Amino acid sequence: MSRFTDEMYATAATSKAGIVTGEPTSPLRQTWGEVHQVARGMAGALKDAGIGPGDAVGILAGQPVDIAPAVQAIWMRGGSVTMLHQPTPRTDLAHWAEETQLVVDMISARAVVLSSPFEPVGPLLAKRGITVVSVDQLREGAPIDPVQTAEDDTALLQLTSGSTGSPKAVRITHENFHTNSHAMLTAAKYDFDNDVMISWLPLFHDMGMVGFLTTPMHCGCETVNVTPLEFLQSPLLWAELITKYRGTITSAPNFAWSLLARRLQQAEDGAYDLSRMKVAMSGAEPIDPDTMNALLEAGKRFGLPSTALVPAYGMAETTLAISFANVGEGMKVDTVDADLLEGVHSAVPTTKGNLRRLVQLGPLVPNLEGRVVDNEGNVLGTRAVGTIEVRGKAVSPGYITVEGEKPTRDANGWLNTGDIGYFTEDNEIVVCGRAKDVIIMGGRNIYPTDIERAAGTVDGVRPGAAVAVRLDAGDRRESFAVAVETKLHDIPDEVTRIHHEVVHAVFAEVGVRPRTVAVLAPGSIPKTPSGKLRRSSSAALVK
Repeated sequence: MSRFTDEMYATAATSKAGIVTGEPTSPLRQTWGEVHQVARGMAGALKDAGIGPGDAVGILAGQPVDIAPAVQAIWMRGGSVTMLHQPTPRTDLAHWAEETQLVVDMISARAVVLSSPFEPVGPLLAKRGITVVSVDQLREGAPIDPVQTAEDDTALLQLTSGSTGSPKAVRITHENFHTNSHAMLTAAKYDFDNDVMISWLPLFHDMGMVGFLTTPMHCGCETVNVTPLEFLQSPLLWAELITKYRGTITSAPNFAWSLLARRLQQAEDGAYDLSRMKVAMSGAEPIDPDTMNALLEAGKRFGLPSTALVPAYGMAETTLAISFANVGEGMKVDTVDADLLEGVHSAVPTTKGNLRRLVQLGPLVPNLEGRVVDNEGNVLGTRAVGTIEVRGKAVSPGYITVEGEKPTRDANGWLNTGDIGYFTEDNEIVVCGRAKDVIIMGGRNIYPTDIERAAGTVDGVRPGAAVAVRLDAGDRRESFAVAVETKLHDIPDEVTRIHHEVVHAVFAEVGVRPRTVAVLAPGSIPKTPSGKLRRSSSAALVK
C-alpha cells in the first residue's frame, strides 16, 4: 500500500478529527472515520460500475460533503481523480460540454461522478457518450475494502491551461501527495490538538483540493469547508466561521483578502473573534503588501494578530507548496532598487530613490530544493534575478495533454516554474513575475504586476480588475496595454477620467506609458477558476 493511502486509512481508524460541511444553513460534522465508512460503500458502487486500478474518474460536484467520500472511494479503487471545471449560470452549456468532453477524452476517464447542483447537465454528458454516475447511486453501494496502491500510482490529475488555451492536467502521484502533505503541515507548524482549518476555496483548484481537503483527510486535521458561492454571497461568513469554530488556519488569494478587509472595515466592534488566527495565508496570485496591511488594519479591532500573515508560493506541479513564510514572523517586504531590478536583474536593498516593494514568500518547504538560473541555465547567486527551478519528491512527473504525456522535469529532476525571482540572504523566495509575461523595454524587465498595481489605485477601478497585456513580444522594443474594469464604464466622462489617470499612475510607477488603455465593464477580464488574471487571453480586449 502507498504511504498516502495507508496513512489515510490509519487516520480514519484512529483520528477524532473530521470535516464540517453544510454551513451556514445545515452544518454537519463527520469524523474522518465516518467519511471513510461512506467511502467504503461508494467504492463498492464504483467496483460495480467497472472502476478499478489505473482508471481515471472525473468529478463534477459542488458540495464538500459529497466530494470528500467520493475522492477517497476512487483512491480506494486505485483510480485517479480529476475535478472538472464547473459551469456557472452564465456558462454556454453547449460549449462547456465540448470542453468537458475534450478533457474526458484527454484523461481517458471511465466515468464522471455527478452531484448537486450539477445534475441537470447529466443528460448533456450522457448524450455525448460519457458514463455518468450520481453520488446518490454511489451512496447505495455495498462496503468493500480498498485495493493495493503504489507510490507512483496517479492520485490526482489537476486541470490547468496551457499557453494556447488547450487543456492539460498535472499528474500527481501518491508519493507526491504524501511528501507535500507532511511538508506543508511541518511548515505551518500544525498542532493536531488545537488547530482548525477554515476554507471556502474551490475544490477544483489545487489550493482547495490539496490544502484543505486531501491533506486533512490524509493526516487527520480538523477542517471546516464551505463553497466559494457561500463566500461570494456573504464574504463575512469567512470571519463568522473563524469565530464560531475557533479557526487558526485559512488561506486565500490576494483579491479575497482585499474583499474581506473592506467588509471588516464596515463591521461593528466585537462582531468577530480573529484572535486565534495563526496562519492567514496568501497565495495563488501576486501578493500586494498594501492589501495585506489593509487586512491587518481592518482586522485589528477583532484581534487579528499581525504575526498571522503568511505569504506563500506554490503551484500544481509541486502538488501545492513551494515555500511558506515563517509562521509567527508575519509578512516581510523586501524593498529594492527598481532601476537595478529592471535593468541589471539584481535585487539590491535600498531605502532611497525609485523603490520596488516585494513580498518575501519564505523559505522552501521541507524536502524541496530550489535554485535560480539565467537563460543559459547557469546557477545564479543571492539576489540575482532569474528563473526559479525546484526539485524534490513532491514535484509531479508529468502532464497529460491532448497530444499525450509530457514531462514536467528535466533529466536532473529540475522543474522550471516559469517564474522570475530571486533568493534573499535568508534563503527566502521572492517572485517578481511570470517569465512569459515580463515586458522588455530598452533592456529593462517591466513586470505586469507593477503596472496592474498602479492601475488599481485609480478611483473607480475594481479591486483585482486591472491587467497588463504584453504587446510586440520578442521585438526589439516591446510595449504593453492596460485593461481595467469599472462600474462606471457607461459614463463617458468617467471613462475619460479613468483612462487618463491610469496612464498617469502607470507612468509614475514604471516610467513608461501604455500604448492604450481599455476601460471595460465588470466581468470583462478573463480569469482562471481560482481568480488569477489570464493575461494572454486578455489581448483581444485592447485591440
